[in-house]
Amino acid sequence: MKLIIVRHGDPDYSIDSLTEKGKREAQLLVDRMKKINPTYCYCSPYGRAKDTAKYSLDAFDMEAEIFDWMREFDCDVTLPSGITKNHCWDIMPKDFVSKDEFFTYDNWYDGYVSHDGLNKRYNEVVNGLDELLSKHGYNRDGKLYKAVKPNADTVVLFCHFGVESIMLSHLLNIPPLTLLQGTIALPTSVTTLCTEERQDGIAYFRMSSFGDISHLYVADEPPAFSGRFCELYTNTEERH
Repeated sequence: MKLIIVRHGDPDYSIDSLTEKGKREAQLLVDRMKKINPTYCYCSPYGRAKDTAKYSLDAFDMEAEIFDWMREFDCDVTLPSGITKNHCWDIMPKDFVSKDEFFTYDNWYDGYVSHDGLNKRYNEVVNGLDELLSKHGYNRDGKLYKAVKPNADTVVLFCHFGVESIMLSHLLNIPPLTLLQGTIALPTSVTTLCTEERQDGIAYFRMSSFGDISHLYVADEPPAFSGRFCELYTNTEERH
């Protein structure tokens, strides 16, 4: 089975939709989706994800089931510096490297001074993902999956970078903050994972591409900056 995770297009957060650039990106994504040829599609309940998905869904005359657990991964946390943030990944480098817990898979959230609801939200995402994969024939068993009904379906998830990082953390058994702090899936980027079933009845997901935006480069559409921070500290027009 292939699992495709698509981040929404360039967002206009003020109206939970897409900018004009985001709409162009979503349209360009359609050609990429035609090559993917999805079997099933699922989507976050947020407008920017649904608006992105609509271009591809209309092209395929498909509908996407909406899952609330796929919404953006927002949780109030207090950092080691004492600053409270709504996004657990918006951490300054000195905060991120100050706690060994941030580099662990099982108790990463203990690195925060306050993380009310964070563990609950994390479990909501990973349990929701496992329920979905079980529906498609793969049951979580420890850090592996049992291939109960092996198949070559292509399942597409339209969502957000934060929740994508949590899903990848769970699928690949790596610390969430390693992904949240060390990677960025730009708007309309495509991440591809595929089951490898080298032992009978056992599956493990392997990522063959992360954050691919070749559909934008082919059309000379520059990538959006959304999700990134300043490349240089002196770049005052880029967010710090």
